[in-house]
Amino acid sequence: MDAPNIVIVGGGFAGVECARGLEHALQPGDARITLVSPTDYQLYLPLLPHVAAGVVTPQSVAPSLRRILRRTTFLPGGVIGVDPASKRCVVRKITGEFVDLSYDYLLLTPGSVTRTFDIPGLLDEARGMKTLAQAVYLRDHVIAQLDLAAATSDEDERAARLQFVVVGGGYAGAETAACLQRLTTAASKRYHPRLDPGLIKWHLVDVAPKLLPELGDKLGASALRLLSQRGVEISLKTTVASVTEGKITLTDGRVLPSRTLVWTAGVAASPLVDSLGAETVRGRVLAETDFKVPGLDGVFALGDAAAVPDLARADGSYCPPTAQHAARQGRHAAKNLAALLQGRPMTPYKHKDLGLVVDLGGHDAVSKPLGIGLKGVSAQVVARGYHLYALPTGSARFRTAANWFLNAVAGDDFVRTGFLADRKGTLREFEHTDKYLTPEEVAARLSR
Repeated sequence: MDAPNIVIVGGGFAGVECARGLEHALQPGDARITLVSPTDYQLYLPLLPHVAAGVVTPQSVAPSLRRILRRTTFLPGGVIGVDPASKRCVVRKITGEFVDLSYDYLLLTPGSVTRTFDIPGLLDEARGMKTLAQAVYLRDHVIAQLDLAAATSDEDERAARLQFVVVGGGYAGAETAACLQRLTTAASKRYHPRLDPGLIKWHLVDVAPKLLPELGDKLGASALRLLSQRGVEISLKTTVASVTEGKITLTDGRVLPSRTLVWTAGVAASPLVDSLGAETVRGRVLAETDFKVPGLDGVFALGDAAAVPDLARADGSYCPPTAQHAARQGRHAAKNLAALLQGRPMTPYKHKDLGLVVDLGGHDAVSKPLGIGLKGVSAQVVARGYHLYALPTGSARFRTAANWFLNAVAGDDFVRTGFLADRKGTLREFEHTDKYLTPEEVAARLSR
């Protein structure tokens, strides 16, 4: 009898941890493991703001899948459709070629994309912080605005280029605004003495009534105070009404002249979910506590794209789409699938969140490990210690720690590489959310 073919969709926290777990739990002949991912690295998302600020190099937070995985076949491409009836996936390889991939067991870990809304101009003008390329692009774009502002003789254009707007009051938005605000302040003082520092303005906008609500009122207020003291203007109960190339209109009526809108207002499940025909909860595939998808034979769902019941809470809620849950779900799913193949019972997933850490750059941070509220240097130590622990390889930990040390000793650098300088770097360009197939398109392709 042929060994079963296990296909893992996505190379994020859940997918890679699942593949690693299967390699340890199964013998080489027990199964064929295939991982489908458009990138050949596992991105450590929580440190993207550090990449955007130039504190950490891109390679430090993106260890190679070929270094992490030994017996897993890596297929460079993206799954754009699934037909559970025939147990086949439609894969668009990075060459543009389409192939059909059969599976016996399918681990759905496609992750998430940036959540957007029907706001005029948003998809044409907003930049995201969900991928490595977006972080690298955003760094170049922000530094370029300083250079362009210094070069222009048009006062209105200078003011617009020096005004930056970040939407999203969660940890991604707060860290992005904090890290990039430090970058522009340092760059203007050191290399742009003719620019008026008062013209450089950062805005953090969120529709919620509180900043960083996950941390609680006290730490959220501390973070708000720290950012405000640095000059970041925070607008709560507010969002974007419309955006054009040169201005951003907010729902409170203000019109901000700006060439930079960074959109970090939450995430949504990968559009791949729509091709399954499975039951969903707020766009995420409904999964059982052992990750099986009801009604779909051999299909498991976990990570950001799955609604897995949160057994650590008694309120009937689902695990939040965080890196912490995704990584632990990946390891647990590997144990469950290995148990299934070996004739042992699977077990439900249960994990209590260890807390949240928010690094605001420099010595500033707010953290809540195991429910203990911290701020300042102690919070910074906890935050960076957690990141080093969570990075998947020793080389990634060493590189990241070395980057932090070098930045602390030598300071920031402000090199602009020219990466995609002639492009707007919109959400659609980087996240390719328009490439997925509908259930009807999947069925039509596979019936040929």
